[in-house]
Amino acid sequence: MTGPAQRPLLFLDVDGPLIPFGGEPQDAPTFAAAPGSAGADAHPLLARLNPEHGRRLAALPCEVVWATTWMADANECVAPRIGLPELPVMSWPEPSGTDDEDERLGLHWKTRALVARAAGRPFVWVDDEITGADRIWVAAHHRGHALLHRVDPRRGLTDADYLALDSWLRELS
Repeated sequence: MTGPAQRPLLFLDVDGPLIPFGGEPQDAPTFAAAPGSAGADAHPLLARLNPEHGRRLAALPCEVVWATTWMADANECVAPRIGLPELPVMSWPEPSGTDDEDERLGLHWKTRALVARAAGRPFVWVDDEITGADRIWVAAHHRGHALLHRVDPRRGLTDADYLALDSWLRELS
């Protein structure tokens, strides 16, 4: 049995997986803010956050890490609306000489940093911008198990996504 330090990481993007976007605005469901959380006026799309995401993410056997351009704002604006505690936040490196090469390869700008942060630990990356180039690069450069799970940004995380994540994470133990 592995301890908490050995739990897989789940790198979670906000825009797309948690806040659906694209498609017709009237097609996106909206939800009331939890008491004491930031109002929808804090960000116009926060009302699209389904409060059930918090419970479902917390039930997964992993350590959730914000992997989003929201950075610390994810803990201030998103976490309270879905009932999550403060989570670790991925810090992104400054642009470097590899950025041009990554762009030519079709590699997402987050990929290298997530693999470095995982440091061999199993991880799941939940994002709406994952491509085949990211999958190939992670397979070649990460020595642990990894699941790159692409979410449809028009729908966000669905029941099927949670089932796939839970199944993969439980297979590791």
